[in-house]
Amino acid sequence: MTEITTSELLAELHKAADAVASTAAKFTDEDVKAPSGLPGWTRGHVLAHLAGISNAMARQLEFAARGATVELYDGGQDGRTKAIEMSAGHNADAHRADLQAGLDRALTAFDSLEGDADWQASIAYRGGVVFDGGLALWRELVIHTADLGAGLGPETWSRKFCEHLFDFLAARVPAGEKLVLQPLGLPPVTLGLGRSTVISGMITDIAAWLAGREPSLGSLRATAAADGVDLPDLLPWPAGTPAAGATPSGTPAAR
Repeated sequence: MTEITTSELLAELHKAADAVASTAAKFTDEDVKAPSGLPGWTRGHVLAHLAGISNAMARQLEFAARGATVELYDGGQDGRTKAIEMSAGHNADAHRADLQAGLDRALTAFDSLEGDADWQASIAYRGGVVFDGGLALWRELVIHTADLGAGLGPETWSRKFCEHLFDFLAARVPAGEKLVLQPLGLPPVTLGLGRSTVISGMITDIAAWLAGREPSLGSLRATAAADGVDLPDLLPWPAGTPAAGATPSGTPAAR
């Protein structure tokens, strides 16, 4: 798998922001009340979360530019949850305005980065650097756009994004297990050490499964010692901060 460059990541952030904004532009007031792909969350919850994480990541960069760090969400995990619940019931126009403001703030922060030193500045999110924050926002925007259930499902994810998820979500493989990911027509990727299970199918279906989402092309197959087996259970999403947890229903969030 190839590493993504800062210029490529910046382009992907703009592309992902355009995709979610275009999706939100189609919603009526009734649409935002409808269930999302995350149990217990409406589309309004997802849109509120996307606005929140965009502002939160922008705040990480704004503080990093001053040589400082700040927790991801104002008020921590409780602040995040309260903000989502307060905003989830807004009408479609309010969601669009909040989302666009958050996206614009985040993209302005990332567009303002001038070189490697800026991308490697420390942030509080997962004890990482600005580049890690960019990858996190990319994951949030792409995966939660799929969660909106409005025509941009996992089948639209790029190979570069899927391969990034293979790397980031390797931490979901339980100890003593080895997953040999075999995307159709592409080189295999091995995650973990131990008892081997081969997961074959379209690259987007494999990535969706790893991300806790429903594979949209129906191509997944798991085998062990040449016999068909059930897909193995995975560990929770990699947790570095309280914000890296699950949605209220226990469905993995995009972090």
